[in-house]
Amino acid sequence: MHIAMLSPIAWRTPPRKYGPWENIVSLLTEGLIKQGVEVTLFATGDSITKGHLRSVCQNGYEEDKSVNPKVLESLHIASLFESGDEFDLIHNHFDFLPLTYSQMTTTPLLTTIHGFSSSTIFPVYEKYNKRSNYISISDANRAPSLDYLATVHHGIDLEQFTYCENGQGYLLFFGRIHNDKGTREAIEIALAAQIKLLIVGLVQDQDYFNQFVEPKLQLGNIEFIDAVGPLERNTLLGGALALLHPIQFDEPFGLSVIEAMACGTPVIAFNRGSMPELIKHGETGFLVNDVDTAVVAVRKIKQIDRMACREHIVEHFSVDRMVENYLKVYQQLATPKEAQSLRPWGFYTILADRPYFKAKEIVVFQGKRLSLQRHTQRDEHWLVINGTAEVTLGTKHLLLQPGQSIDIPRNMLHRVANPSASVRLKFVEIQTGEYFGEDDIERLEDDYGRVNECLKLV
Repeated sequence: MHIAMLSPIAWRTPPRKYGPWENIVSLLTEGLIKQGVEVTLFATGDSITKGHLRSVCQNGYEEDKSVNPKVLESLHIASLFESGDEFDLIHNHFDFLPLTYSQMTTTPLLTTIHGFSSSTIFPVYEKYNKRSNYISISDANRAPSLDYLATVHHGIDLEQFTYCENGQGYLLFFGRIHNDKGTREAIEIALAAQIKLLIVGLVQDQDYFNQFVEPKLQLGNIEFIDAVGPLERNTLLGGALALLHPIQFDEPFGLSVIEAMACGTPVIAFNRGSMPELIKHGETGFLVNDVDTAVVAVRKIKQIDRMACREHIVEHFSVDRMVENYLKVYQQLATPKEAQSLRPWGFYTILADRPYFKAKEIVVFQGKRLSLQRHTQRDEHWLVINGTAEVTLGTKHLLLQPGQSIDIPRNMLHRVANPSASVRLKFVEIQTGEYFGEDDIERLEDDYGRVNECLKLV
């Protein structure tokens, strides 16, 4: 399956500092590629990916103020949909505008709705409700008028977040400086609790900052730090006694919440939006209703087991879990023929099916292998097209390169594996004999629990 991944172009994918949507797109893209899925990323030209990259602009419009954002967005979206038929699936992370281009291709369209900026954009989502397939990022952020395939919570790269056993005596606000995020309330909580507060984030509303934040800044008491990169983020999150998240709106998700807990830092959040889906009240933080109850929670924060915070994220919010859940969604969108060919180790395409022979093109994902098996009613011939085939044939173990082939006699134990961590194995299998049904398989070993089962494919 070849996925076209449409990222926003406000920032680079992945972002250098701020850029939550671009961050998720990058994590998903690279996670899919690691699983052997072919992905073409539509993003800025300076984006970083192990997949294919296509772009209409070198830098994001938030980093290059000389460009017209709407013009770049239009060209960016059009560049994908004009080539949409090249792909098996288009995965849109660019809000509602790409939906209006969806009639340009017959390729299935999946849209992850990262949030609704306002109710005024609902008409677009409602118009294309049957044309696209929607994913919500939390159960709390579902519009009643829309149909959804699934909820897929965001995941994070746990290697970027170091567990910190003890906080260093400060509270942390981490996010956009805006009324929605509750920067003003975070300051009120910290002042009432008499604990130092670090405010870290991008100033999105300058008037709000000037009125409610800047007058309260005082070295050693309330301090402001501009948006930071991954290394500084890790240090700041891990060193905090708690993350304050007094949101003033029903937040769709909240990446900083799970990032903090990944470092062992509990979260005190206003109980709105997706917060109950992310925080286990009393175990990984506290869900509160106002500034006063938040202050009480701050005084109880040392009751929270910081390792429990980390373990909660490892179990529920890893990037591997996110990728796995999206792969399940992709399989739902595959045609019946495509779904039949998908297997845990890869997929196949039937090239010919005649009374006396059958031909398949088989792709094995990186690091995967088929079962150790034998057939009683057919012989096979394998020709390697791409990658390296690690073949077990009886007691022999062979490595085949592109252009090399091998015969697999009936009743001979055999297995093929892809030893590469970066390249897919592709080979053509020619079956000859009296019967080509998939029940002519005896599995002696299998990585997927199918020993001695007569399934439809190895």
